[in-house]
Amino acid sequence: MIDRKHFEALKKELKQFGIKREHAIRDSREVINLSKQIIHYIHRNEFKRTNALISKIKNKVKKIPKHALDTDINRVALQEYVEAMAYHHFVKYKKLISKSKLKVDAESYLLGLADLSGELVRRAGAEIIRKNYKEAERIKKFVNLLYGEFLGLDLRGSDLRKKSDALRWNLKKLEETMLDFTRAIRGR
Repeated sequence: MIDRKHFEALKKELKQFGIKREHAIRDSREVINLSKQIIHYIHRNEFKRTNALISKIKNKVKKIPKHALDTDINRVALQEYVEAMAYHHFVKYKKLISKSKLKVDAESYLLGLADLSGELVRRAGAEIIRKNYKEAERIKKFVNLLYGEFLGLDLRGSDLRKKSDALRWNLKKLEETMLDFTRAIRGR
């Protein structure tokens, strides 16, 4: 009536799925952690430490499955990876890294870029403190251009819509910071 071999095969299949899922979770957590470290060191201009982490994270990202295994942690990891690598590329090369260079899907790329804007707000503030006003202005211009590109996307109520709103808010914060700074300079 019931084929036990069939259920043994199902049991084996579920066990393999569980193993793959656990590996994906572990690797994703490592990518998230490495991404945070990279951003931390870039904010402190410690690029020697950053470079070692970048080669490590690139190897880890290759292990993350592109499809979900009943968890979204792999998607979060790719988004964090994009944010860290885009931040590094922007600081080092003064431009945006391409999606093809990162080898990620469009959604992960865009989510990571939206998050990048928050790190750029922090960097612009640090540049103002260092009296590097041209760099702060360049960052504001970049975030403005990035937001302009997001406006052209059809985002409709997705996570991307929320991240796009956060990008708009970060741009507004940058504009206000630059305006406050300009007023302070004129008031001297």
